[in-house]
Amino acid sequence: MRPRVVSLVPSLTEAVAVSAPGLLVGATDWCSHPADLDVVRIGGTKNPDVEAVVRLRPDLVIANEEENREPDLAALRQAGLTVMVTVIRDLPEAFAELERVLVDGCGLSARPAWLDAAEAAWGDVPMGGLRLKAVVPIWRRPWMVLGRDTFAGDLLARFGVDHLYAGHAERYPRVPLDELRASGADLVVLPDEPYRFTADDGPEAFPGLPAALVSGRHLTWYGPSLAEAPRVLRAALR
Repeated sequence: MRPRVVSLVPSLTEAVAVSAPGLLVGATDWCSHPADLDVVRIGGTKNPDVEAVVRLRPDLVIANEEENREPDLAALRQAGLTVMVTVIRDLPEAFAELERVLVDGCGLSARPAWLDAAEAAWGDVPMGGLRLKAVVPIWRRPWMVLGRDTFAGDLLARFGVDHLYAGHAERYPRVPLDELRASGADLVVLPDEPYRFTADDGPEAFPGLPAALVSGRHLTWYGPSLAEAPRVLRAALR
């Protein structure tokens, strides 16, 4: 019997929808891919409607330790639901967790082809060479940047971009703009999510510093977009 699945993580929603159409019965309001996804919406990643999830009678709820709040996950477990929580802080963890979700959780008999293609694409990314120091804002008002142990930071490092707050105690610290400007960075990397940085909103805050506008989906999502992410990110970081 095919499991009924609710996903609380946009990238995992896409992974399940593409790999096993028909399994998903619920997803968050932020689950934008695939574009034609037609399932019950159960609120946000940080504030899901627990009762709405329970009413869907899922066999499995997929979550992530960063995207979702433990009190919500505890409430789902207390209601008798099985919750699979992923931990993804670098690329190898992403591949391992995607296989766990899709094969162990959703019952696929084998890894989907896109996951093999993604691993092959990232295996072709050459390591070494010139390295650049970067600041990577993810929000402004207040300014927040990538800190320690982030999936996005690991991807950037594979292209020779070392973000300067990788050793910070927090994963997404707030840092004053003056400090960012004085950090000695060679580059500022500006993704278009969660904050939508654009050519007109972001680069002007870092006068004299080269800016790379990158796709947030390809920098921060762990799912089918990983297969094309090396090409997309390489072009943006040139």
